Amino acid sequence: MLSVLSYGRLVARAVLGGLSQTDGRDYSLVTASCGFGKDFRKGILKKGMCYGDDACFIARHRSADVLGVADGVGGWRDYGVDPSQFSATLMRTCERLVKEGRFTPSSPVGILTSGYYELLQNKVPLLGSSTACIVVLDRRSHQLHTCNLGDSGFLVVRGGEVVHRSDEQQHYFNTPFQLSIAPPGTEGVVLSDSPEAADSSSFDVQLGDIILTASDGLFDNMPDYMILQALKKLKSTNYDSIQQTAQSIAKQAHELAYDPNYMSPFAQFACDNGLNVRGGKPDDITVLLSIVAEYTD
Repeated sequence: MLSVLSYGRLVARAVLGGLSQTDGRDYSLVTASCGFGKDFRKGILKKGMCYGDDACFIARHRSADVLGVADGVGGWRDYGVDPSQFSATLMRTCERLVKEGRFTPSSPVGILTSGYYELLQNKVPLLGSSTACIVVLDRRSHQLHTCNLGDSGFLVVRGGEVVHRSDEQQHYFNTPFQLSIAPPGTEGVVLSDSPEAADSSSFDVQLGDIILTASDGLFDNMPDYMILQALKKLKSTNYDSIQQTAQSIAKQAHELAYDPNYMSPFAQFACDNGLNVRGGKPDDITVLLSIVAEYTD
C-alpha cells in the first residue's frame, strides 16, 4: 500500500486550467505527498516525511504556504553516515522556521539559509549533504517564490503545458550542487555549496495552476511529456483527486526506475556525457502535488 501524506484539505473553488486572477482573494495550495524509498518495492514512509534518503515538508503560516524537498547524498553511507539524517533534519528545521513565522515569503532562499546555518551550529554533530528545493506561495500577492539547489526541483503546469520549471544545478554529471557538513579538517575536500548559490525565481500564479515539486528520482525517470500525460488524470481540484494523481505519478516513476530496457532521462543524460547507460535509475522518489485554489479557513 502506498504511503501518502495530506495537507490543506481545502474546499477548492478553482477550475483546472487556470482562471483569471481576481484581486482581493487569497490563494492557497491543496497538496498531497507520495513517495518510495529505492530499497523498497512498496511505498514506505520513514518517521516524519521521509522516503528513503529523501525528505520533505508542507507548512502553512498566516501569509503563505511553503513546500520543501531535499535529497540526501547517498555517498555518505560509504563512510558510515546515514544520508537521510541530514536531509530530514534540514527539512524539519525549515518547517519549524515557517511555522514560527521566521521567514519572508518572497525569500525562500532565506528559509534554506537559516535552516542550514542552524544545522551548522547544532551541538550534536551532524554530517552529510543534501540538495534542496523550497517553494513559497504568497497568498495575498498570488506570487510563487522558489529556490532550488541541485537536482530536485519543480514544475508549474497551466492548461496542460509547463509554464515554469526549476533549473538543475550540476557541477558535472550526476554531481549536483549540495549543502554539506563535513568532518573537521575535511571542509576543503568535501563538495559543499552555499545556500545563496540556489537558483531563485518569482512569478505570478493563477487559480487552477498545478505545482509539482519533487526529488530527482522523479525527473530522472519521467520526462515532462509523461508527467503531463499523468496530470491529465487530475480532473478535479478536490484533495482525493490530487492524492490519487500523486500516487499514480510516484508509482509510475518507481516502476520505470527498475525497467532495464527503458531509456530514462537519466540514461539519456549519461549517454550525452559519453557513458553507455540504459534503463531507469533506481532512486528514492518524493512527489508533492499541489493545486492553487482560493483560500478558505
